[in-house]
Amino acid sequence: MNFGNVIFALFNFAGSLCLLLFGMKLMSDGIQKSAGARIQGVLGFMTKNRFLGLLTGCILTMVIQSSGVTTVMVVSFVNAALMTLEQSVAVIFGANIGTTVTAWIVSLFGFDFKVSAFAIPIFALGYILSVIRHHRYANMGLAVMGFSLLFIALGWLSEAISLNSENMSFLTKIQALGFWSYPIAVCIGIVATALIHSSSAMTAIIIAMAYNGLLTWNFSAALVIGSNIGSTVDSIMASFGAKTNARRASLVHVLFNCTTALLALIFLPYLTRLVDFITPGKAESAIVYHIAMLHTLFNLFGTLIFLPFTKQLASLTEKLIADKKEEIPEHYSFPFNEYAVRESAVIPLMQLHTEIKTMADYTVEMFDSIQRGFSDKKAFLSGEYEKIEKREAYLDEMKEQLTAFLVRCHSLEVTEELFSQMQTLISIVEELENLSDECLSLAVYIKRAEEKNLSVPKEDKERLLPYIELVRQLLYFVYRHIGDELTTSQHDFANSLEEMIDSERTELKRLARHRLEQGKNVKAELLYIDIVRKIEKMGDNCFSIAGIITRR
Repeated sequence: MNFGNVIFALFNFAGSLCLLLFGMKLMSDGIQKSAGARIQGVLGFMTKNRFLGLLTGCILTMVIQSSGVTTVMVVSFVNAALMTLEQSVAVIFGANIGTTVTAWIVSLFGFDFKVSAFAIPIFALGYILSVIRHHRYANMGLAVMGFSLLFIALGWLSEAISLNSENMSFLTKIQALGFWSYPIAVCIGIVATALIHSSSAMTAIIIAMAYNGLLTWNFSAALVIGSNIGSTVDSIMASFGAKTNARRASLVHVLFNCTTALLALIFLPYLTRLVDFITPGKAESAIVYHIAMLHTLFNLFGTLIFLPFTKQLASLTEKLIADKKEEIPEHYSFPFNEYAVRESAVIPLMQLHTEIKTMADYTVEMFDSIQRGFSDKKAFLSGEYEKIEKREAYLDEMKEQLTAFLVRCHSLEVTEELFSQMQTLISIVEELENLSDECLSLAVYIKRAEEKNLSVPKEDKERLLPYIELVRQLLYFVYRHIGDELTTSQHDFANSLEEMIDSERTELKRLARHRLEQGKNVKAELLYIDIVRKIEKMGDNCFSIAGIITRR
């Protein structure tokens, strides 16, 4: 065996494999970027029960041509509390069925029907679409280019294997080991899929090798089963540093794939016979279709077995991965999972939405504490004041890290549309942080008034509380709609509240100045004016958020 020929064959194979992976990645990215944040809406809508969840995972994986991306998205959505652990189980099941479509595409169009002959014109069409300024067409152009590269790579891969079959004689020796060849094949499938991060690409390689006579039918089946286990590496990597439920969702994927693979291996003789019975043609002459059918059947059977037990499977992972004590940490830490962000363009936007919801929750809590503080200063100073100080420092850290997150996402080539949406969300973050600053300032004023015994006259207090209530109404209105878009009429309602706040501020400041002219306590009146001004500033922050989320 000539050493130079071996090296040439390896480089040919590696180059073809890299082009195949690049084509699949380009196609998946193009489709995801075209769909944008709508993917999140689809997942939210279609996970109401296990059957819709199954259908969601199946269709989504068929569309984006990657079960790895689907499971990474699911783990990230569970981590962000946009999907429950139980909902994620059915979606993961569906993803395993959806990924079998790639095997059928390769089997039907990759060899007997020479799509590769049309690949160059298809690539040209995709390139033309990609240079069109409209982002949707441009992203679809990337998907079309990826689709064409997929079949060019398959053609090259098939040639690289068929022309150098003598360099892969070790496969013949492994397949001659009898029973032990199957566990070895499973291990090869696991390792190879984990290395290339794509069970779809691994299945395409298996089909290409079987088509060229390098693999027997049963050995190919064992490789496919091993590939299914290796595909769990994506969800495992996405769960690094994630919350407890996200790690449980990843464990669901591992348990399901490993168990179905084990069952398929145990009943492999019966499974292959069933495939031979329902698939036209003998395995020797139509092996590509037999492999695709086996890939479909064992994933389908596994889903049918486990689908009735989604609750039990979720409960099992809860026992295997115990809950952590959910305590509010002293310092904020945003877990930036670069791998997850690279896999799906939707994830960074979704992560920001979740963190903003948390930030809004904390800000509303701070405001409620302030409002109670005006009614009961002693109770406020005994416990609430210190909490507000810590929470404000925590929200400062949130703003800093989320802004840094936006910058990092842009460096990962997130689409302009998504980046624009994230910039809008960062504007909301800034206003929420400003609102928390005003809450702390008011807390300081309340503390100062109590320490220096600067009491507010009863009649002034009676006018101040309704004024604060107006701001609370505006804050809660914005809080309820912070994940949506305000209509023009809703924005007009927010504007009317803002005008009422401004009007009341003017009147309260006028009364305070009048009391100053009458010789009242200067320090008390100046502090009162500062409080009135700070409350009005909080209303401005709320109205700014309303403007940011108003539909254009």
